[in-house]
Amino acid sequence: MMKNQARDIGRTTATTTANELNLRVFTYGELAEATRDFTEELGRGAFGIVYKGYLEVAGGSEVTVAVKKLDRLDLDNEKEFKNEVKVIGQIHHKNLVRLIGFCNEGQSQMIVYEFLPQGTLANFLFRRPRPSWEDRKNIAVAIARGILYLHEECSEQIIHCDIKPQNILLDEYYTPRISDFGLAKLLLMNQTYTLTNIRGTKGYVAPEWFRNSPITSKVDVYSYGVMLLEIVCCKKAVDLEDNVILINWAYDCFRQGRLEDLTEEDSEAMDDMDTVERYVKIAIWCIQEEHGMRPNMRNVTQMLEGVTQVFDPPNPSPYSTFTWSDESLSSDPVSLV
Repeated sequence: MMKNQARDIGRTTATTTANELNLRVFTYGELAEATRDFTEELGRGAFGIVYKGYLEVAGGSEVTVAVKKLDRLDLDNEKEFKNEVKVIGQIHHKNLVRLIGFCNEGQSQMIVYEFLPQGTLANFLFRRPRPSWEDRKNIAVAIARGILYLHEECSEQIIHCDIKPQNILLDEYYTPRISDFGLAKLLLMNQTYTLTNIRGTKGYVAPEWFRNSPITSKVDVYSYGVMLLEIVCCKKAVDLEDNVILINWAYDCFRQGRLEDLTEEDSEAMDDMDTVERYVKIAIWCIQEEHGMRPNMRNVTQMLEGVTQVFDPPNPSPYSTFTWSDESLSSDPVSLV
């Protein structure tokens, strides 16, 4: 009796959420059928496995979808599921993955979102031959715009907390869409920080996560900076085979005037070293150890687009007292104290 009541309450809550967000509520059976009993795996995340599915639409045709099935049913997962549905359901931007619906039936919690055929940015960047420099530039700017939307243009500020190439999906035109909001932290617009457990992925995690410090949107800026270097170099943030930490190597190349080392064997990028230098400088600003020295994503987007000048960044360590403000975006030279 109690289980049936709980199930009915869950379904009522799910229906209410769906109506509020204009989402489709799926049953477990519908998604099991759509995914051929969860046989075609697309990827794995911290809280679930993503499967390829096929939904029948009007006229008898099929549309391909991605179904994320939570694989560890505990309280944290339930909270993550509700958070992901709430977050993805309320956002609409061309550089963010689109939620189609969800299932919250008994012990089964799943989300259904659009399938993006070109896979992850990680697969795109680290293949050979490397992707074109023009495509990589467009992707870098588009991702920045998507993060800017999350930080400043939603009704509630959203900190993603796990920006990395594996969480960027590409559509048929290689337009990037930010995915995996299971780790997202929502902040009301009048809040500036939140306290939380360490989130994110090694190589992309901002230093403040390890200091029990307040977490702000600047953690996403840090992660974006690491990823921007990956986009420039087509090299992984942490390369165990070559024993290279990308952010250290990139700063050394910048400091020593050896930026061409970052793009060796990349003739397109070598012919556009002004942009390479600008992107590397932006990335170094983003990975400053002191979060107050990092630009916000509006600053980053404007610098990427060439709207504002990019000044030489300091060593990414806490001893500089320069901080970013609206005045920093002036077209006049800014003194770095």
